[in-house]
Amino acid sequence: MAEQHGAPEQAAAGKSHGGLGGSYKVIVYEMENFQGKRCELSAECPNLTESLLEKVGSIQVESGPWLAFERRAFRGEQFVLEKGDYPRWGAWSNSHHSDSLLSLRPLHIVGWL
Repeated sequence: MAEQHGAPEQAAAGKSHGGLGGSYKVIVYEMENFQGKRCELSAECPNLTESLLEKVGSIQVESGPWLAFERRAFRGEQFVLEKGDYPRWGAWSNSHHSDSLLSLRPLHIVGWL
C-alpha cells in the first residue's frame, strides 16, 4: 500500500507481510533530510517517479528490510535497506555512476537453516 503525503492522491498497491509475520513499511521523501513530498509504502513499487515523487532524496525504513533499485521495474544496481534512517543518497549508496533510486520492493526472508 502506498500513501502519498503533500498531495491528495494515493497510489494503489497490495499489502505485504514480512518473512516473520511482520508488516513492511518505508517512507520515501523527495528531498534530503526527510523534507518535501513523501510517500509511504507497504508493498513493492516498480516506478516511484511515475506518479508518486519526482525523485528520491531520503528514506526512512520503519520495518523491513527492503531492496531498492537504481532503475524502474527492479533493475540496475541494488541496495539493501534495513530498519533506520537514510537522510541522503550517500547513506544508502556508494555508487559513483548513478544517483537515482526508482523502484523498491520488500525483501522477503524465508528462514535460516
